[in-house]
Amino acid sequence: MFALYSIVKPLALAGILVVLYAVVTGSNFSSPVFAYMYLGNAFYTYVGAVMTGMSHAIAEDRERYETLRSIYVAPVDVRWYLAGRGVAGFIAGSASVIITLALGVVFLHVPIRFWTINWPLLFITLAVGMAMLAMMGLTLSGIVLLLPDNPWLGDGVAAAMYLFSGAVFPVNVLPRMVRPIGYATPVTYWLELVRRSLLGSVPGAIAFSRFSDSALLGVLLSLTVLLGVLALAAFRACDTVAREYGYIDRTTGH
Repeated sequence: MFALYSIVKPLALAGILVVLYAVVTGSNFSSPVFAYMYLGNAFYTYVGAVMTGMSHAIAEDRERYETLRSIYVAPVDVRWYLAGRGVAGFIAGSASVIITLALGVVFLHVPIRFWTINWPLLFITLAVGMAMLAMMGLTLSGIVLLLPDNPWLGDGVAAAMYLFSGAVFPVNVLPRMVRPIGYATPVTYWLELVRRSLLGSVPGAIAFSRFSDSALLGVLLSLTVLLGVLALAAFRACDTVAREYGYIDRTTGH
């Protein structure tokens, strides 16, 4: 059910985005801005899929299946188990991303050409992005450990980040007071690199157009490492509290 939800929801959001863009611009799908928005929305699917997949695993295994306690006593680090759930979310989200991209290329003329894609940059960006999203999911998983029943925390955080990460609107068009949020979010740089690897060029009006691919990749790697350190510390702290107060096997009947 979760895998189906991960596929259908992003497709529905992409359809809504296309309709709204068509109404506002008179169906000007040849504009570079449309490709920017379309790709950002498509690949943002991974953000919700990975974070929700990991945080949902805590609530689902504890509340529905009541197996979380068994996972904790098994000879495997629970963090690796959660990482596996994140990979499952990434794979499920990939189906939606591929379908969305195929529909965009065939029907909306999104300028993606198989032979012009920067494959090394794309693979490196996706790999770093997976690690980055896993660290975000690990942080949320630790928080869910302390909550009585909140499996959709990942979806809530992903929805809140949607506006500030440049998924649809460039960071430089946001109000000045909220731009620092976008610049401090690693997802912003990840989406920018994904667009560059697929399109090969960035419109001059888009944020980060003056920065090279290697510079953006360096920023993404630095933020991912920092996020990893913070995520591991946060999960360890939440895990300690959950063990101490017996939250590992707590159920609420929901």
